[in-house]
Amino acid sequence: MLRNLQTSHGYNNNNDTNGDDGSEGDGETASNGKNMLARKLSTKGDTLYLERRVGLFSGVALIVGTMIGSGIFVSPTGLLIRTGSIGLSFIIWAACGAMSLLGALAYAELGTMNPSSGAEYAYLMDAFGPMPAFLFSWISTLILKPSQVAIICLSFAKYAVEAFVDECGSSDYVVKIVAVLSILIITYINCYSVNLATGVQNAFTAAKLVAVFVVVAGGVYKIIQGRTEHFRNYFENTTTSMGDVATAFYSGLWAYDGWNNLNYVTEEIKNPSKNIPKAIYISIPLVTMCYLLVNVAYLTIMSPDEIVRNEAVAVTFGIRALGSIAWVIPLSITISTFGSANGTLFAAGRLCFAASREGHLMHVLSYIHIKKLTPMPSIIFHSIITIVMVASGTINSLIDFFSFTAWIFYGSAMLALLVMRYTRPDVPRPYKVPIIIPLTIFVISLYLVVAPIIDKPQIEYLYSVIFMIAGMIFYVPFVRLGYKFRIIGELNVHTGSGSSDTAVINFFTVAGSAH
Repeated sequence: MLRNLQTSHGYNNNNDTNGDDGSEGDGETASNGKNMLARKLSTKGDTLYLERRVGLFSGVALIVGTMIGSGIFVSPTGLLIRTGSIGLSFIIWAACGAMSLLGALAYAELGTMNPSSGAEYAYLMDAFGPMPAFLFSWISTLILKPSQVAIICLSFAKYAVEAFVDECGSSDYVVKIVAVLSILIITYINCYSVNLATGVQNAFTAAKLVAVFVVVAGGVYKIIQGRTEHFRNYFENTTTSMGDVATAFYSGLWAYDGWNNLNYVTEEIKNPSKNIPKAIYISIPLVTMCYLLVNVAYLTIMSPDEIVRNEAVAVTFGIRALGSIAWVIPLSITISTFGSANGTLFAAGRLCFAASREGHLMHVLSYIHIKKLTPMPSIIFHSIITIVMVASGTINSLIDFFSFTAWIFYGSAMLALLVMRYTRPDVPRPYKVPIIIPLTIFVISLYLVVAPIIDKPQIEYLYSVIFMIAGMIFYVPFVRLGYKFRIIGELNVHTGSGSSDTAVINFFTVAGSAH
């Protein structure tokens, strides 16, 4: 049975210091005596909230598990091609880690200031109103998050087939079947239980860190043997193109993507004002160190030219360094990508849930299972779109598209933080960053969006702009003017609680109606 969640995000979430569930506060109270962050579960009136069941370790696992996916194992090739030298490539790997850390810390302020799920969606709603928030939910729900999960699941399937069913070769048909099966499995996991989903995330994060350790240990062993010849002439052939540097950041930032996923599940984090910053300080430096050490390990086995020509660097490393147990590397990649897909879907479902709760998507997507307390409809909705993307095979060139579009909204979130420092100065901020941090990330995001367009324009950038314009056109009749689809109202009745007074809601409602 599903139950709809009829509340807006923001600062009045009925979060009493001692809530209806009898939970005790954590000392983080607003001036009016209300505890903004300690809520565990509330059922006031006809409202059902997501329960706080994600602890510090699970938060670290969510960030690490979604950041370390296929990128660092499969191919740092794109970054090396665009930088031209190993020296600049290492600088960009480290810079991407620093950017992710600073961006995540700025998000920590946003997430503790507004303790609701949805991340950028909630922050854009607070700072700029419904239209920018709608555009983010429109693009993220229908394109960015599903394409991200699709790319990860296809990577998982490719290496799962390679490791376990060699007789099938690299058949695209087999790979897509395995990818779809993996989507169905993680959908079931995330629908069944938050504890199961976070448990899977914790286990797979530990496993992928073991895999990273194996690669790094192999690299250290080779260095001890004196294999350092590929570390000479660090900056030879370094690019001078600002556009190449920007797109090199795209390759690096794709590998780091997931640094903001904790903000999508803020409503479910225990003691968020403490655990969100702690999880960030632990996880992102850990991932950055892993990426740098793994790249060092690759260079003990392969020259820069070999890495540039190689589509699966980690597999080649395994063959040369591990010999008869080289199969460990494809297996490690499947573990890594499965965990990353699980964490990404976990976060994506919460974004869809938050957007529909505000009336920007079908209202049925704001329902949560009354017993499992999981946002089941939004998770299933994301999975369906992801399966369509996997089946259609149209995601091959989406990394640049994804990074270009995502950094438009990352920059917008930084701008939202800067704006709310002045428009909402009295809102409780349990965690606050120096203003230079969001300002720096905002300027960098402008560079990452503008430089590639000026230097090397691509059709993917045009697609992104067109889709945003389409979203604005769609917004006017269905959100602003509240045009109703009768069939969607009937769907809400049959899939919801069955009560027409709570379930029959138009497909898109006036954005401010939830407030």
